[in-house]
Amino acid sequence: MSSVYEESLALHKLHKGKLEIHSKVAVERMEDLALAYSPGVAQPCREIVDDEENAYVYTNKGNTIAIVTDGSAVLGLGDIGAKAALPVMEGKAVLFKRFADIDAIPLCIDVHDAEGIITLVKALEPTFAGILMEDISAPKCVAIERTLKAEMNIPVFHDDQHGTAIITIAAIANMLRLTGKKKEDLRVVTCGVGAAGSSIIKMMHDFGIRHIEAFSSKGQMHQEKKAQYDFLKQELLQYVDQDGLRFDTMADAMVGADVFIGVSAPGLVNKDMVASMNEKSCVLAMANPTPEIMPEDALAAGAYIVGTGRSDYPNQVNNVLAFPGLFRGVLDVKATKITEGMKMAAAMALADLISDEELDPEHIIPTVFDPRVAPAVAKAVAACAKKEGNVR
Repeated sequence: MSSVYEESLALHKLHKGKLEIHSKVAVERMEDLALAYSPGVAQPCREIVDDEENAYVYTNKGNTIAIVTDGSAVLGLGDIGAKAALPVMEGKAVLFKRFADIDAIPLCIDVHDAEGIITLVKALEPTFAGILMEDISAPKCVAIERTLKAEMNIPVFHDDQHGTAIITIAAIANMLRLTGKKKEDLRVVTCGVGAAGSSIIKMMHDFGIRHIEAFSSKGQMHQEKKAQYDFLKQELLQYVDQDGLRFDTMADAMVGADVFIGVSAPGLVNKDMVASMNEKSCVLAMANPTPEIMPEDALAAGAYIVGTGRSDYPNQVNNVLAFPGLFRGVLDVKATKITEGMKMAAAMALADLISDEELDPEHIIPTVFDPRVAPAVAKAVAACAKKEGNVR
């Protein structure tokens, strides 16, 4: 094991995980006990019986979310199961608290069929003000999220889909600022059409990008293959293959492209492919921990802007830029759902944080420890929710 893995293992063993619960109130005397528990606790219960919205007044519901996973698509580890996913979900909860002061509870569930997950999550609504779905495999995760969004009265958000998409749009917006290119002229090649890739493609289309060519492990996606696709890939045909171009390989498609977006697997892109792209090209190679092409190789081949999912290179596409602030804004106004407009507002808030003076090829998105990030995203999301009338 490398040093970071050894040190992380020692950290987890020392603390026996990363979370604990602290009480907001002291229970040192009989009077304290009477207020915090029986008999005094009966009165807030009665108030909630009279009006369920009082749960947001008298309990921590309004600042608590559930992080739900079945462990079927964890980081770069794959289907490792719910129990092995717990360290990751604890980490996510730590990030919620650190960056947005939100209390998040990991729920690693030994339920793997879509219907079972939907039933379980719907039953959680009395306790939580929001649901973050995490590391659930595609396309199952998409069907689950859509059903829960339609049938629950609290926000549901699958971070693997939308978190990466939000930051990718912010990066593209600032790439346009830096290069002077126009979004309607961009040619984008994407590799990976699962949870993250599908959301990125849809959000790029919503942003105004029309020339998108998508590749999966089975080659270019296009209309003639529609019968072979699951429901998610069939839907993506609304946004890709609009030019009707046919490419034998992804290398062919990248000739003259302006942007490459990878959310797939290591080593799928080489220097020659990057060298064939348009001037001032942007390569967002986000496979983790090893990207589709290493940043130094992409830069050596002529890429103007390079981003990855790694913390040891500039322009890290890290979901912590999105989900803490997004949920902070949602909880602050008691939004009932997270809309496409709120996601786009979050992306634009991230992009706008980079001033003209700060903007350069190694700084097109903020860093994760920029203290402006979560407040700016929260403010934009809250304002959008209010404008849409999407509040309790």
